[in-house]
Amino acid sequence: MKQATKVACFNFLCKYNVMTKKTKIVATIGPASKSKETLKQMIKSGMNVVRLNFSHGEYSWHQEVINDIRSLSKEMEIPVGIMADLQGPRIRILVENEISIEKGEKVVVSDISQPLKSQISNLKSFQLDYPGIVKDIEVGNVILIEDGLKSIKVVKKENDYLEAEVIDGGIIKNHKGVNIPDAKLNIPPITEKDERDLEFSLKNEVDFIAMSFVSSADDVSNLKSKITKMLGRENNLPQIIVKIERKEAIKNLDEIIAATDAVMVARGDLGIEMDETKVVIFQKEIISKSLSSLKPVIVATEMLSSMIENPRPTRAEVSDVTNAVIDHADAVMLSGESANGKYPIETVRTMAEIIANTEESPYDDICNFNIKQEFSSEYVNFIKNSCSLFASSNARAIAILSRGGFTARVISHFRPVQMILVGTNNEKTYYQSSLVWGLEASIFEDGKIEKVIERLLKKAEDDKLLKAGDKVVLIGKNDDRNHRFVNIREIQ
Repeated sequence: MKQATKVACFNFLCKYNVMTKKTKIVATIGPASKSKETLKQMIKSGMNVVRLNFSHGEYSWHQEVINDIRSLSKEMEIPVGIMADLQGPRIRILVENEISIEKGEKVVVSDISQPLKSQISNLKSFQLDYPGIVKDIEVGNVILIEDGLKSIKVVKKENDYLEAEVIDGGIIKNHKGVNIPDAKLNIPPITEKDERDLEFSLKNEVDFIAMSFVSSADDVSNLKSKITKMLGRENNLPQIIVKIERKEAIKNLDEIIAATDAVMVARGDLGIEMDETKVVIFQKEIISKSLSSLKPVIVATEMLSSMIENPRPTRAEVSDVTNAVIDHADAVMLSGESANGKYPIETVRTMAEIIANTEESPYDDICNFNIKQEFSSEYVNFIKNSCSLFASSNARAIAILSRGGFTARVISHFRPVQMILVGTNNEKTYYQSSLVWGLEASIFEDGKIEKVIERLLKKAEDDKLLKAGDKVVLIGKNDDRNHRFVNIREIQ
């Protein structure tokens, strides 16, 4: 049954494409992938969401990508979501000239609010670019530089500078990133730059806002309030994606997941802030908790990183993507591979092929998927009970109408074998379906529910997803919204 369902999906452009896989692909756009033709080929190869990294690029550059993606999405009748990834309070090194530090050597660290302390005992020194941050760093804290490749430990603290001993030496370069895992930093999660980037993104009605360096549920609530205020509305908002990459976020994981719309396992900084040998364990925990809270979850960072330079991935990278699919992540993400790599189209296609092969295997099957009690409801239980009908119906697809996307997300949560065809009259719901496992969305104008269902099934037939004799499970509410229904229809 499972294999037959997947074979029926129309394979129209390449061996593996958006129609034959259910786990979604997020791809970061950069110089290697910016051209409209490359974006089109990436969509054909399986890209579902584009990520705009606001740590880089001018607004004019981002604007062109947004315009091209919206144009292609309409032209190809495929919902391609747009994610604006805010930089967040990234701390960086400030140094006039590169300096070399060696293990055991003492160095001086100040911040941008103070003069450079190079006069102190003639020790080498550098600054951190956030004013007043020295106040938040204590003796014993370790400062990690450039993804942890260099590290120093604070051994002395004065009012306006720190003295530290080098643990791992190397060359200290200007503008390299800094992590301080054990310090409780009083830095707002939304910087002035983020405010400007957020305003630009909201003007362009992006579908997702990714929030970096989240520490608590309050961070999420504050961002949601800013979005509501900037847009002047409370409905049809972009969904917030929290990036779990800080030690504080792991401590407050349950409350953060409850507050957000979606979750990203940001393994880069997470592997710096936490014991890197435990990152996969954290990944599995984050995925499990996100799914039980009905929140889409993305696995990110270095999934196919060797393809930045090479046309084929390593076996370990294939295994990494495979295991994320088996863990039932909604999406997997490409960063430098698609932004700066030599093979952006091939990388998307390779990831789609890994996903498709994994989903065809028995290891992708699910015995039981629980939902946390606080996220359950009478309607969720109604859908859950309907899943037994899906399993026994021998149906080819499930067809639903979903204005806000909630019903579609709940059905996706149970990971049915069947295709999930979603009809909506809401453009935000249409594009945000791009991040949710298994959803194949179409957008229609308002109309009576029976008419919209007919149009949804007709479109699926036109796309060769369904044919005469196929059975479809219909689920939803009727026009007066008081009556729920589940029934089976055979395509004539």
